[in-house]
Amino acid sequence: MALPFAVPDARRIRSYFVRLPLATRLIFLLLTAFYIGRLIYPGLDEWGALIPNKINLNTLYRLNTYPFLHRSIFHYLLNTITLIPLLERFEAEFGTLVTILLFSGPFGLLPGGLYTLLERYIFRLNGAAVGASVWVFLLLAHEAIKQYRINPHFAIREYRIPTWTTPLIFILVVSFLIPHTSFLGHLCGAAVGYLWGLGYIRFLAPPDKILRWIEGKLDLLGRVPHYVSVDQKMYGRYGVLPSTNSGRVGNGYGAFSPPNGVALGPIGSTQRLGP
Repeated sequence: MALPFAVPDARRIRSYFVRLPLATRLIFLLLTAFYIGRLIYPGLDEWGALIPNKINLNTLYRLNTYPFLHRSIFHYLLNTITLIPLLERFEAEFGTLVTILLFSGPFGLLPGGLYTLLERYIFRLNGAAVGASVWVFLLLAHEAIKQYRINPHFAIREYRIPTWTTPLIFILVVSFLIPHTSFLGHLCGAAVGYLWGLGYIRFLAPPDKILRWIEGKLDLLGRVPHYVSVDQKMYGRYGVLPSTNSGRVGNGYGAFSPPNGVALGPIGSTQRLGP
């Protein structure tokens, strides 16, 4: 009897996971390990969740542990399935070392710190937040800025909607469709993603010169399987050269083209830009 839906090909799924780059694999394994650990030790949520009123000098680790915790199998699967393809693209673009450094530090700390400040001092609330969805919307915002540079608008009937707003639309949809989601947490993740995509916080990643020195000294590309080096990246730290000389491209610039409001994008030359 034929099934009314397509059955996923296990060989393709296995082949996909076999090809995943190193940092993406490590984060996937940590997400899985934390979920299994939560099943064994239910108190893990209380230990690692982002709870604004419990953030102090002794509990700053919560700003980096909360993305690895999930409240249910559905929560874990939904976040993992949406995160892995985005994370793989990010690692291919920026390299394994940068991905590990950012996702083990600033990309948890910045949205988590912003969420804590807003909850404690603006809204006077104490909502606990967990889940890798903060990274999903961070990466979606980064991808939206890249897409905006190529295609500034998409049309729905007679309405022209800026491409960069798509993560915000997804945040609203998720908040309506899925109960107990953190609307503010998702917004904080997207805000950091926009800052990264626009180039304002690219200084958080070490310069390519330092990364090349570390890679050469440790021979990471030769010794470590699935490692993405600084010279294997798709575009480089700041993308690719635009096909026009309008606007400024570089650290913190190049998001918009001043003369006509149309964003610069990776069109034309594929020359990689350095720091």
